[in-house]
Amino acid sequence: MYRMAILSLCSEDTDLDISKCVMLAVVHDLAEATAGDITPDEGISKEDKGRLEEAAMRNFTTEMLHDSPAAKRILSLWREYEDQSTPEARFVKDLDRIEMALQAREYEKRYSTSVPNLDLQPFFNSSIPKIQNEEVKSWGQALMKDRNSSLGPTLS
Repeated sequence: MYRMAILSLCSEDTDLDISKCVMLAVVHDLAEATAGDITPDEGISKEDKGRLEEAAMRNFTTEMLHDSPAAKRILSLWREYEDQSTPEARFVKDLDRIEMALQAREYEKRYSTSVPNLDLQPFFNSSIPKIQNEEVKSWGQALMKDRNSSLGPTLS
């Protein structure tokens, strides 16, 4: 949980408001902590996923934070991320993509010898090619180079 916030801090992109990126990453993780980190392969529509996350954020901001100024700030950040309305939101979306690939790579390293036929390729296919930010793209390329050096080329 917080890996995206840490990755935000690693960015050298001077055009981004890194503090805002950290906040967006943390708020994004809040929704996933309650609704779950739903992947495309789970068969849940984008609309249903949005409703689940919206309900989680409403519960958090209304029931727990009682619509306080902090709640309004958190909800505003969550909407910014969901709407992809700023360069920071789009950057954090790319961090979400690379984080999924990093996690899949860690699972491959940890479980490839103990889990027969472990196939995490769909996680890489649905994340790495979609990255737009050049810096995050370079991180993805480094990850795939590492992966390919140990598994052989797997991503077209």
